Amino acid sequence: MTRLSQKIYAAFVGVLLLFFVLSGVLIWVTDGRHRGLDFLQGAAALAGATLPADGAPPELVRQRMEELSAKMGVSAGLFSADGAELAGAGGFVPAPEVERGESHWVRAGRRSAGASRLPDGRWLVLRMERHRPHGFAWLGPVAALLAAIGLGAYPLARSITRRLERLDERVVALGAGQLSSRAPVEGRDEVARLARSFNRTAEQVEALVESQRTLLAGASHELRSPLARLRVATELIGAEATPELRDQLERDVDRLDRSVEELLLASRLELAGAADRSDAVDLLALAAEEAAATDAEVGGQPTTIQGDRASLRHLLRNLLQNAERHAPGPVSIEVTPSDDGARVRVDDRGPGIPDSELETIFEPFRRGTGAAPGGAGLGLALARQIARHHHGDLRAFSREGGGSRFEVELRNRSRAPTEVDP
Repeated sequence: MTRLSQKIYAAFVGVLLLFFVLSGVLIWVTDGRHRGLDFLQGAAALAGATLPADGAPPELVRQRMEELSAKMGVSAGLFSADGAELAGAGGFVPAPEVERGESHWVRAGRRSAGASRLPDGRWLVLRMERHRPHGFAWLGPVAALLAAIGLGAYPLARSITRRLERLDERVVALGAGQLSSRAPVEGRDEVARLARSFNRTAEQVEALVESQRTLLAGASHELRSPLARLRVATELIGAEATPELRDQLERDVDRLDRSVEELLLASRLELAGAADRSDAVDLLALAAEEAAATDAEVGGQPTTIQGDRASLRHLLRNLLQNAERHAPGPVSIEVTPSDDGARVRVDDRGPGIPDSELETIFEPFRRGTGAAPGGAGLGLALARQIARHHHGDLRAFSREGGGSRFEVELRNRSRAPTEVDP
């Protein structure tokens, strides 16, 4: 049972038990005492017919009172009209409150006794003897009552929470990228209304994502085509342009090409919610391939992780190129396994990052203080996005002695968390 089903089940059982207890108390208070008094009045009327008349010998009166107590199983007391005790049998009984003038209850310790006025003016007081069950015999009926309540409340509690569990599964599936996920609508209560609302929201999300995918495909073609024509035009005028102008044109085209590529990749990741492919990727080998292009030092242990090889390569490339662009000194990359994935560290000996910018440098189009020319401010933002789509994160630190460290935490996809990782 889930926590919610346990709470609902406990609430049902508690309410039913409280209902039975209050019902018993209410019946006893409002009806039981009246019925008991009526019974005692009837018993007193019958007993009065068998008692000797007023003024009979005390021994005869005492004998009849003892016979009455034995036959009825009560403690009995006979009092005069002014409340003086005439005879008693069976045990202590309190004197009647003669000023009340009618049948009434009289307190006798923790119990009550019924006082009835006889036709000749005398008072007969009867106190019922309560027989307690031996030992723990009362536990049987109580246990049977609890079992009946528990068995009756369990199916009702589970019928509610089971539907919520199925709805939760559909929500998790939608969050994992299964845009066609829909929840079954059962009944006409609030849970069914919640399922219908979820289905309408899922349909809107699916339609929105499909329209954006269509737009992205068209934008990709429309952006690539003028870039290709611009590159050809640059090559055609290269002979007539000065070397400085030609180099500037080539740098601008390369920068624009990288920016468009990163924008499109970021859009695809945002739409998918997670990378579609899941490969067994050797991060150390992948880091060595990317480090060869930047002359970075590679270290660590062979570590395999489930993920998208292309986007992970892009993550490592962005981190190495960022370190190379901002740090004149050596750059190193280290790959080590973690409990549920891998950890990647990229260190440089550059000027470092101010503490106030350790988070802001990951914002799109945000360039830090003293940033080197040539970037568009998307590399680090895209690298963090890729890390988070692999259930991890990317953080920046200032190193002792100067320089910066970028640390990537990656987790295997088989973990499939039900909540968004921070």
